[in-house]
Parts: sequence; structure tokens; C-alpha cells
Amino acid sequence: MGLFGTDGVRGRANEGNMTAEMALRLGAAAGRYFRREPGGGGVAHRVVIGKDTRQSGYMLENALTAGLTSTGMNVLLLGPVPTPAVGMLARSMRADLGVMISASHNPADDNGIKFFGPDGFKLSDEAEAEIERLVAEGVRLAEAPNIGRAKRIDDGLGRYVEHAKRSIPAGMSLEGLRVVIDCANGAAYRAAPEVLAELGATVLPIGVAPNGRNINDACGSTHTEAAAEAVVALGADVGIALDGDADRVMVLDAQGRVADGDQLMALFATRWAAEDRLRGSALVATVMSNLGLERYLGGLGIGLHRTKVGDRHVVEAMRRGGYNLGGEQSGHIVMTDHATTGDGLIAGLQFLAEMVQTGRPAAELMQSFEPVPQLLENVRFASGAAPLETAEVRAVIAEAEAALRGCGRLLIRKSGTEPLIRVMAECEDEALLRRVVDTVAGAVRDVA
Repeated sequence: MGLFGTDGVRGRANEGNMTAEMALRLGAAAGRYFRREPGGGGVAHRVVIGKDTRQSGYMLENALTAGLTSTGMNVLLLGPVPTPAVGMLARSMRADLGVMISASHNPADDNGIKFFGPDGFKLSDEAEAEIERLVAEGVRLAEAPNIGRAKRIDDGLGRYVEHAKRSIPAGMSLEGLRVVIDCANGAAYRAAPEVLAELGATVLPIGVAPNGRNINDACGSTHTEAAAEAVVALGADVGIALDGDADRVMVLDAQGRVADGDQLMALFATRWAAEDRLRGSALVATVMSNLGLERYLGGLGIGLHRTKVGDRHVVEAMRRGGYNLGGEQSGHIVMTDHATTGDGLIAGLQFLAEMVQTGRPAAELMQSFEPVPQLLENVRFASGAAPLETAEVRAVIAEAEAALRGCGRLLIRKSGTEPLIRVMAECEDEALLRRVVDTVAGAVRDVA
């Protein structure tokens, strides 16, 4: 059936796998998969559901609730909260399951459904496959007396706010820092400004007026121009740009220049290694992270372990190897000392803590290494097409790999969330870099 992609089930709202009917079936399947039989004294079958600010979230929230309660799950509705809050609350509230309704950085017309287990971590491939099987086969519903209930929880956001504040050293104040926070009109529009204000920062918020249609619209971590303009215009010391569900972050200095996830991971890894708290003396990142990061860490004796794209794969590798720092160039920063998934707000707070502790401006902290020139081009393809399987494209890719051998690298992959082929290359020779990417992208486009 192919329901699950890189990060849960995602698509255009009211089409394909993002209909109310599919959400109901997914809810019932997940409820049946996670439902525990009552033990001595009775154990509540509990699930927490959060969402971002998309208009379609109402439809999917109601459908998921119906599916989950039909299998005996009691549903606790959190309303708009960041994705990492769902992971945290699933664990702290002793829930069987956590669900986040969000398409992250995608446009407002898209939506998605992400599942978290009772430990607060995203599901394994095996668990997703079993839920997919239950969706296809149908599930046994609860008997009438055992149908679940649903209610709204008012303090979920407040619990997450306190959790985020505790991620920086006790007693630390951000007083004196002028911080632009761009919440992308998304899930953190209340939590992020509140956390920063309570920690003493002068908060300059943008992207905090969601209307159901403007999430990620010319704002947030994927459109940092808005934050850059605000930082310069308002004389801020630093900018923090989150995406629609606040599991990604980009940081900006006082001139509006942007540090991506690779630079943030380099900063944190360096500090943590110096303080002997970087477990395994290594960082976990994906195949997309810059070659310059790998070289920089190697020079410090810090390892870099690469995974497939997706913070879920990063987290799985971190758990297997016992590492506590990982992430993605796109801004997912995973710190398992604080969170079970990427947390843009907490990563932003760690950067602010570095500014306070070192007394250094953002511009000095956000450029740990010189990136190797990297070029990424996305090629959209028609539904049902398989451009990477054609002999013509494979031949062009082989020629490109040969051209880069010894001086760079080429990465071709199919997006797990959109009908895109991502063509990425790195090389110090920028003319060769441009030629390789153009040639491969052109070959894909010709057959897409």
C-alpha cells in the first residue's frame, strides 16, 4: 500500500492518503496495534493527539479520534503544539501512543500524520508496516461498553514550555538578548515566544498569526528572508526560525546570515566533546550533511555516522549506538538528553545558552567550518513514474560519479514526502559541480 514515507503519512489534504476516511482507518489500526489489555486494577488505553495550525487539521483530528476511540483508546486532544511536545507528552502522560497531525515544512494544502510510541520515539519501520497491514485488512472494533472517550487537555502546552525551559542551565537568564523568533505561523506560535519571554529575552515575534492557510508561507525555517529582514530592521542580536511543526530550526546572526543544521551540530559537538558529554565521541547525521562538517569533526577526533534522510533514521542510529547528538542539515537537531525527536526550540535555546556562556555574538558561533560547495536541485516527476530506474538516467549518474571521484560526491534520492527526485552534489570545483547537477537533473527531467 505504501502509506508511510520518510516521516509518517503525508500528502495533499482531502486527496489520496490524506482523507478523513483514511485518517479514521489509520486511527483504528494504530489503536488496535498499541492497545494494551487491562492489567490488575485496569490500565487506561490512552493516546495524545497534537496538531499544527493547518485548516485541514480539524478534519483529520476528528477522524483520527473516531478511529482511535472505536478500538477502545481514550483520546487526549492537545490542540496546536510542536511535534516534539507530542513525543514528550506521550511519555510523561504514560500514553500508549502519540499522534502529531502536521506536514512540517510543507505548504498549507498538505498535511500528515506522525506516530510516536509510548517511549516518545517515532515508530520503527516494522511497527509502521504492521499498522499498514491492519489498515489494509481492517481491525476488530471494541465492544460497545469499551468504546473510548475523548477530551481536550488544557495544560499540555504549559508542560512543554516548562520542559523546554529546563533544557538550559538552571538559573541562566537570557536578559539583554534581543531575539527575533519566527514561528512560521505554525505549531509553536504560542510556546516559543512564551519560553523566550519567561527566560528573560526581549522577544521580537513574527509568524505568530496563524489563520489555517498561512503556515510556512514566506516565513519560517524554509523561508528565512522574513526572519533576516526582521533581525536587521529591529536591531536584534539573533534570529531563530522554526518550521510549521517546530521540529526544525535555522539560526541567524545580527546581519541576517543563516546557520543551517550542520553548523549548529558542529558547534554543539565541539562544546560537548570539550566538556566530555558527547557520548560515543561522535555525531549522527544524514547523507545530506556537508562534506565540510565531516572533515571538521575528523580534525577534532569526533566521528560522523551517516544515515538515510529523515530524523527518524538519525534517532534510530543514535539509540543503537548510544549517541546523544545528531540531526540533519535541514535543521532537525536531536538531543536525546532533552527530546526524543528533532526540537527546533530546544536547539535554538542551546544556541542562545552558548551566546550567554561565551559572551560571543551569534556571527562568531555559527561558522565552525567552511562548507564544501554544495548544490541541490529538485526535479518533480509524474505520479507512477520511476525516472531513476531508466537506463538513460543510470548511465548519466554513473558518468557524473566518475567525474566527481576523488574530489567530491553525488547523492541522488527520491523524496519520502513529495514526488521529487533530489539531485545533490558537493565539490570544490564549482564549475564541475554545476555541470554535474545540471546534467543529472536534466536527464531525470527528460524521463519524468
